Amino acid sequence: MNKFISCVLILFFVTVAAVGSDFAAPPPVKLFMSPASRVPSAEVLKNLGDKCPNVTITLNSKESDYMLEAGGWPGHYLFTVYRKGGTAVYSTQTQWLHNAVKDVCHYVNNAPKQ
Repeated sequence: MNKFISCVLILFFVTVAAVGSDFAAPPPVKLFMSPASRVPSAEVLKNLGDKCPNVTITLNSKESDYMLEAGGWPGHYLFTVYRKGGTAVYSTQTQWLHNAVKDVCHYVNNAPKQ
């Protein structure tokens, strides 16, 4: 009986560990804000904290994973994401800032690895 309980407990912990690894936090991503951006980085960062806590803004373009050009105005936001090297890889146009940030967050967390 003790062997059976031990086997069940081991199986339970192995299953929990396997399932838990599927829900691990996404790896950190660093965004560099383009100098051409017209949306303040503070506004983008505030929304990143709400929607995408693993993504941060960096001042060092050489250490960034992506560059974000955030343009537009309330009611018409245009965001473009560039990969290192300057290739545009994603763009979104939304009415709300939080939706633009959410779209960028979704892209950088699901983009194919280079």
